[in-house]
Formats: sequence, C-alpha cells, structure tokens
Amino acid sequence: MTDTLPPCPECSSSYVYQVDALLNCPECGHEWVPDDLADTASDVRDSVGNVLADGDTVTVIKDLKVKGSSLVVKVGTKVRGIRLVDGDHDIDCKIPGMGQMSLKSQFVKKVSG
Repeated sequence: MTDTLPPCPECSSSYVYQVDALLNCPECGHEWVPDDLADTASDVRDSVGNVLADGDTVTVIKDLKVKGSSLVVKVGTKVRGIRLVDGDHDIDCKIPGMGQMSLKSQFVKKVSG
C-alpha cells in the first residue's frame, strides 16, 4: 500500500483504517470522509447520472407545477445556461416564457452537444 492514511482529526491517532468510503479511528471511534472523496461527493447529477456544470443545457423530463401559480413547465422544455447552486433546488435558470426559476436536478436531463 503506497498511500498512507491521514491521522484522526479528533485524537490524532495514527491507527486509522478504511472501510468502504469512510475512514475510522479505533481509539476514539470517529468516522469521517477523506478530503479527496468529500470534493467528488458534491457533484450535481441529472436524472440519469450525468454530471452537470454551469452553462449546460438541459431538458425537463416531467411536467412540473410551478408553486403558487397555475403555470406548468411542460416535459421537453429546453433550458439553456443553467447555474448550479447549493440547496434542495440545485439549479437556477431562466425558462423561456416563464422567467427565472429554480429546479431540482432529478427532474432534468443533460442535452449532449
């Protein structure tokens, strides 16, 4: 094994071991995600698992009712130039004919090309 595991951030023990994606300390019982895996866990993915990025174009895969309105975002609506944000609704975008809106990534699919 060429990689050495970092010491425990709680008690500084060097007897750290890895189980799946977590690092564990046998002395204090602390469990944590290594820093290199913590960065990749924050990827925003669409309904089929494609990684999304700022500026991507997506299509809506399901009719979505707009909360507080009688408007509906129809399936197949193409949204260009998305912006990723933190939170439950992780996409900010401008939907043609409706204006600025937030969407959940689970209801969109990335358009290739």
